[in-house]
Amino acid sequence: MFGMLRLAHTSRGPAMTENTTRPIIIKRKKVIAGGGHHGGAWKVAYADFVTAMMAFFMLMWLLNATTEQQRKGIADYFSPTIPITRISGGGDGAFGGDSPFSENTIAQNGTGATNLRPTEGRESLGLSGTDHDAAAREEESAELAALAEALTGDSVMSENMLAHVQTRLTDEGLVIEIFSRPGLPLFDPDTGTPAPWLSDLAAVMASLFGTVINAIAIEGHVAAEPIVVASETRWRASTDRAQVFRALLERAELPPRRIVRVTGHADREPATENPMALRNERLEIILLRGDI
Repeated sequence: MFGMLRLAHTSRGPAMTENTTRPIIIKRKKVIAGGGHHGGAWKVAYADFVTAMMAFFMLMWLLNATTEQQRKGIADYFSPTIPITRISGGGDGAFGGDSPFSENTIAQNGTGATNLRPTEGRESLGLSGTDHDAAAREEESAELAALAEALTGDSVMSENMLAHVQTRLTDEGLVIEIFSRPGLPLFDPDTGTPAPWLSDLAAVMASLFGTVINAIAIEGHVAAEPIVVASETRWRASTDRAQVFRALLERAELPPRRIVRVTGHADREPATENPMALRNERLEIILLRGDI
């Protein structure tokens, strides 16, 4: 028995020695990220393409479904023509800090907008007031047009006065233009004295203005000087002439509180292409609309 154990021990010895001296081999598998054509880069490119197509079709839909004013409003939103918009409140919200219902609740920041005086943003969306407001504006336009027709009637003004007067209806109101003619200036170029018939014209206008309640603005304009002068006189001259006609209207018993603005524009707003033409020597009396 002892001999058998010894024989078994002797037979395991060489095998154990061989296993302990065998080298250990470690295989490292190289992993390639993306897996060649199995990667997902094409999915990103396809998503970008679908997004671009969606934006394109959205643009086509907007061009077809909006008006010219609405498109201009959208364009001004992305590329404003002025550094700061009139309705900007400086807020950090989605609507610039303003409530979208502020037209009907409180005045918007910096504009005091109402339904009678919509902001540029609301006008671009076609929200310029109610039907009642539009009807009131049409009625006021009809009254101003009737006053203009009465002013230029032969029974009201003489032929000499009519030759110097033109009227036009604008968004601001009824503009009554009194201009100089060759040989018949409104004011003496040397002394600034008004023509004698200008007082009679002011009396006629004051009488007609008593039939309406619109506020009145007076603007003076002069022609450009042909030479460069050492002392600028155009601004003073245009303002002085507007003030003279204001005094003529008040002398004709027009309430002074009706006149809300008297300005001189020098030669900055010529009526003709030639800035030195006599036609630029004029006064503009404006019956302002009630919502201005």
